[in-house]
Formats: sequence, C-alpha cells, structure tokens
Amino acid sequence: MFFRREEHLKSEGRFFLCRVRTTSGEVVPLRISKTAEVSPTREGYFLRKAIVAPKSLDRAVLRVWFDRRMRPVRKEVEGGELVPVKEWRE
Repeated sequence: MFFRREEHLKSEGRFFLCRVRTTSGEVVPLRISKTAEVSPTREGYFLRKAIVAPKSLDRAVLRVWFDRRMRPVRKEVEGGELVPVKEWRE
C-alpha cells in the first residue's frame, strides 16, 4: 500500500519538525517530541501546541490528530497556517 508523503510535518527520529506562519507572516520553526508532547487517545494520538512568535509575539495554536501508526490524519492551526515542507528554507 502506498501513502502520500506528508506535506507539513517532517518526521526525524523521535521528533516532528514543522513550521507555522502566524497572522503577521512570521514563520516559527517547531521541533515536537513524539514522546513528551504527543498524547495517546482511543483513536490514535493527539498534539496541541501553543506557539508565540518571538519577534511579533503573535499567538497560534497547532492541533494535530494522528492515527495509531502516528501518521497525521487532521491538522489545524488557530491564528496561522502550516508551511509546506517544500517551501522551507533551511
């Protein structure tokens, strides 16, 4: 079975990497621990991360629902948007 490559979250070992663009346009890189920040649920896993942009002090909340294999099923950002991996500048 083939799965589509995740366009917003990048899995690297015990972490997820992602970037959130706040309403002012500031991009905040995130490193999310799979063991400390992701909680188990009946259906799989859930992440809620509050974000404060360092320069503009914009606030955003990232929510991600995962299946039991820790693949993202649904993502939403309140106060911003996820930046696709192909647009990241290292």
